[in-house]
Amino acid sequence: MAKKDKFSATWVSHSSISDYLKCPRAYYLKNVYKDPKTGHKVKVMSPALALGGAVHEVLEGLSVLPRQDRFRDSLIEKFDVVWKKFEGELGGFASDKQESDYKKRGQDMLRRVMKSPGPLSRLAVKIQMDLPYYWLSEEDNIILCGLIDWLEYDADDKSVHIIDFKTGKNQESEESLQLPIYRLLVENCQEWPVVGASYWYVAYHDEPIEQILPPSVEAQEKVLKVARDIKLARQIKSFKCKTDGCFACKELELVVAGKGKLVGVDDYGADIYVLEKQEEQTKQSVIL
Repeated sequence: MAKKDKFSATWVSHSSISDYLKCPRAYYLKNVYKDPKTGHKVKVMSPALALGGAVHEVLEGLSVLPRQDRFRDSLIEKFDVVWKKFEGELGGFASDKQESDYKKRGQDMLRRVMKSPGPLSRLAVKIQMDLPYYWLSEEDNIILCGLIDWLEYDADDKSVHIIDFKTGKNQESEESLQLPIYRLLVENCQEWPVVGASYWYVAYHDEPIEQILPPSVEAQEKVLKVARDIKLARQIKSFKCKTDGCFACKELELVVAGKGKLVGVDDYGADIYVLEKQEEQTKQSVIL
C-alpha cells in the first residue's frame, strides 16, 4: 500500500458529493475549475446563499463561547455586522427592497433562536480542527472532510448529538447523505459517541427535528462508492452534464463564458460573481 499523502489524496465532502450527484459538470466547475486570470475558484452568489451564509456565521460562532456567554450580546446586532459582507451586489441582490426582505428574514430566524435557544444554551463540543477530516479509504487515497454546524454534548451519557441549521424553505430529502457524512466525520474526529442527528429549520421551527440515521457501516459504503466515482472522474478528466446544461451547472457555465460580473472574493479565496439581476416574481394567474 502506498504511503498516505493528504496532498495527493482525493478530498470529498458533503457539498462536493452533493454537487457530483446533481451534475458532474457542476462538481467540476465548483470544485476543480479555476479562473485562468486569477487562479481562483468561482462561485455565483444569490440572495439565498447570502442569507444562509450570514445566519450560519452567527449561529456557528456561538459554539466557541462558554454557554453562559452565548446570548449575552444580541444575535441581531451580530447579524447586522456580518450582513455587511453580503450587502448589495456582494449578496446577489437585485434591489434595496429585495435585500431588505432577505435581511428581515435572517433577523426573524435569529429572534426565533433567541426566544427558544434549546440546545444552543447547553453544553457543546467543538472539534479542534480547522477542517475536520479523516481517511475514508487509505487504500483508495480518499479523505472525507467537512464542517459541522453544532455538536450538542450530553454530560450524563457522555455523547454528542449533531445539529445542522437550515435557513431555506425546502426540507432536506430523506435520501440526503449530509447527516450520514457528518456522523462519519464526528465519529472519526472526536472521542464521544454519536447518539443522533437533527435538522433545525430556523425559519419555521422552535427546535431541531431528529432524523433517522443509517448504520455507520452502510453510510461508509455509500459515501465511499460516490467518492471512488469522483476520484475516477478526476483521473480521466470526465465531467459531463447529462442534459447539456442543467439547473446545477448553467449559472457557472455563464460565468466561465464571461457573462458574469466579478464583485468580490469570499473568505475562502473564491471569486464571487453575480449574473444579470432579476427581482423575484410572485406567480400570478393570467387570462388570455
